[in-house]
Amino acid sequence: MRPAFRSFATASAVIAIAFSQPVLSQPALSPPASTPAVSSRELAPLPETVPSDLPRNARPSHYTIEVTPDAQALTFTGKVGIDLAVFAASDALTLHGNGLKVSSATLKPATGAAIPLRVTADEQNQTLTFTSAKPIQPGRYQLDVSYAGTIGKQPSGLFALDYPDKRTGREVRGLFTQFEAPDARRFVPSFDEPSYKATFDLAAIVPADRMAVSNMPVVREEALPNGRKRVTFGTTPRMSSYLLFFGLGDFERTTKVAADGVEAGIVAPAGSGKQADYARESLAEVLPWFDEYFGVKYPLPKLDNVVAPGSSQFFGAMENWGAIMTFERILLFDPATTSPTGKQDIYSVQAHETAHQWFGNLVTMSWWDDIWLNEGFASWMADKVTAHFNPEWSWELGGIDGREAAMALDALPTTHPVVQQIRTASEMEQAFDAITYQKGQAVIAMLEDYVGADTWREGMRSYMRRHAYSNTVSKDLWTAIEGAGGQDVNLIADAFTRTPGVPLLRVRSIRCKGGQSRLDLSQDAFSLDAGSRKGQKPTWPMPLLIQVGHSDPVRHLMTGKAETVTVPGCGAVLVNSGQLGYYRTLYDRASLDQLVSNFGSLKTIDQYGLMRDNISLSLAGYQDMSGGLRLLASIPHTADAALATSAAEQWQRLYGVLEEGPARKQLAALISRTRAPRLAQLGFEPRAGEPLTQTKLRAQLIETLGTAGEPRVVAEARQRLQSLPTDPTALDGPLKRTWLGVAAKNATRDDWELLRAQAAKADSLVERQLYYSSLGLAQDEALAREALALSVSGTPDVTSAPQIITSVALNYPEMAFDFVRANQDAVDRLIERPGRPRFFARVVGASTNPEMVSKLETYAATLPEDEAKPVVQALTALKQRLASRPRQREQLTTWLRKAAR
Repeated sequence: MRPAFRSFATASAVIAIAFSQPVLSQPALSPPASTPAVSSRELAPLPETVPSDLPRNARPSHYTIEVTPDAQALTFTGKVGIDLAVFAASDALTLHGNGLKVSSATLKPATGAAIPLRVTADEQNQTLTFTSAKPIQPGRYQLDVSYAGTIGKQPSGLFALDYPDKRTGREVRGLFTQFEAPDARRFVPSFDEPSYKATFDLAAIVPADRMAVSNMPVVREEALPNGRKRVTFGTTPRMSSYLLFFGLGDFERTTKVAADGVEAGIVAPAGSGKQADYARESLAEVLPWFDEYFGVKYPLPKLDNVVAPGSSQFFGAMENWGAIMTFERILLFDPATTSPTGKQDIYSVQAHETAHQWFGNLVTMSWWDDIWLNEGFASWMADKVTAHFNPEWSWELGGIDGREAAMALDALPTTHPVVQQIRTASEMEQAFDAITYQKGQAVIAMLEDYVGADTWREGMRSYMRRHAYSNTVSKDLWTAIEGAGGQDVNLIADAFTRTPGVPLLRVRSIRCKGGQSRLDLSQDAFSLDAGSRKGQKPTWPMPLLIQVGHSDPVRHLMTGKAETVTVPGCGAVLVNSGQLGYYRTLYDRASLDQLVSNFGSLKTIDQYGLMRDNISLSLAGYQDMSGGLRLLASIPHTADAALATSAAEQWQRLYGVLEEGPARKQLAALISRTRAPRLAQLGFEPRAGEPLTQTKLRAQLIETLGTAGEPRVVAEARQRLQSLPTDPTALDGPLKRTWLGVAAKNATRDDWELLRAQAAKADSLVERQLYYSSLGLAQDEALAREALALSVSGTPDVTSAPQIITSVALNYPEMAFDFVRANQDAVDRLIERPGRPRFFARVVGASTNPEMVSKLETYAATLPEDEAKPVVQALTALKQRLASRPRQREQLTTWLRKAAR
């Protein structure tokens, strides 16, 4: 699941594209893939070493499900037969079930009469207990259950999304499922935990003019009375319940046969047409690459990516086996609205979910403690394949941004280990954070670099072969890598995944003598909380890659608190060459001065990583703000497009640190003086055939200069917005989101009303959400209040409304927080329950108001402990900002005065 990054040759694929008109059914494809026979391990009780909410007295091997949804009434009925083994005599079986009403249940033994069962529901524990009048003896049974459930309007369980038909503009409804982490139990009574793997047969009774989609291809369709049909899908491989998928709607499906023979398809709302082309081609491109990398061919006959209109505050895409689901804004490429970043997201997010087909689906973590085995590895693999097929994107720079996002969370007292203890459903939902994703990814990249790419890949292949269709813990992977020849993997991995926090490497001095550099090093823990910097700190085994000047880097594993390391050569010394080490590096003044002097000769990745690292060290108070600012100022506006884009973004963030006043005006002038020439060179309009990185740079420069109030940029944005009534295409193109953002921030009352009118008449949900979210960006306080009121008025759809609130919160976090608390019931109806704590954290993410501390403390106290974690993290981050922001502003102001001389 994605919350909102080497080299193998790929044979050319056979193209077989089939555009459906209004497609009424999904054509049957090849026979379902075979699954290895159920092993004795799967027929044994779940080991006590694996956490479980269930009694462990039974285990499923197969589900036969038939579901009949009523999309208009938002209800469904279902029947399920579960083949299971009972291991010990018991009078009851307990399964998961959430919001399901069971009408009948029987247990059929291999021989003999069916046993009637009485059912009781435990809503708090989300379980159904099936009780027999007589003890159920050990053996093989089929549990047959008839039940009913509800279809939600938020993305959990079986849910509905309403959107404008792309051909007629009329509102239509599609059905989708989202089961990770604990929501398959909303769809079917089940053993809804990752270690209870089973095969699934799914059938659905649906309107004859709608397409039904699931993990496997359709194997049979039967016409039924009253304009209905029964659609039966092939048997899935053995998999965890959270990977089951069902979708229904007025869809069209386009396909391409990948080089490995797998049918890659995009299932999209009817009328999407060529908007699916880029995603389909990308999907067919990456599939064979993953086959080769993992050494295990994708085992299903098809892989669909199903477009879900709308959005979620909780996630962006889900890796259901054979039927990924992705929200439209990051899957369909619309030339009128898709930004350059959006195009990159289509590729990288789809690559992330495709990587999950192996890392997560084929081999699954035993329990949610190791969810990072899914998410961190999928993020790492997505970066690897995206960079491979798009080398011109300089994609590796995004790894630095991921590292920084992880460290921002990991350096707070509220951090947690990558491998974390999870025991409740709410804790499962809160586990999907930057530490799970980005820190996990960064640790993997560091380990791969340390042991070598070839050794790492061989270990991964061994891991996949040995654990296919089963479950693992982190230790299983480290054992496989060491078995392939990797050294110190368990030592390093155990420290970085089980010890929370960010290591801090202190370079105390570097001395040159006899043609060698002698480095005096020590290690500590980097913390954003000054009060946490005293006392005993853990010691990490830190893989260093030390480069002196342009010489070849030297590897060193630092295992002590303090060490002296001698390396050949003299000159500027970079300790984290290549920027793959997950640690901060604090250089002494002389060593940093030498790096600044030689900054232009460093590789792009080292320029960016060194700059980001030092800005973070400066913001945290480990050094003066000038330490990071002089590195940022060393990146010229003429730099490589990807690096120049990242630099412009950093200037914009620093602009946000300052309050209105002379210093902010000075910084605005500096931004204009150093960035406007590059924009003038590029021009406001994208040029035919230009690299995507150039288009992306143009967008970032417009955003940065617009944020800083550059008059020409602001005037251009307003002029384009005001042209819409006479020219509806005035904003269309890859910069539409960018121009709207600048215009909305500086909106007058008339501008704002124009934006609202455009939202109301938008003929696509993506465009509608784009206009609605822009309404909340207005810097005019009265307009911001009006945007908040609009969010709960019922006019925006339920997936657009929360975006208005979070947009307002960028400028007015306190206002947005107070509004949400005053309208809690209405806002709760807009956001699925698992996403609410994180939604609050986003709302207050820009606050620097001391009054917010008590408000957040009061709100956190109303939440169960296992739900409060994101809010507590946001509260801790707020306290850190309050403590550090005065110093940051003072030092930034001082540096600006000197820079202006």
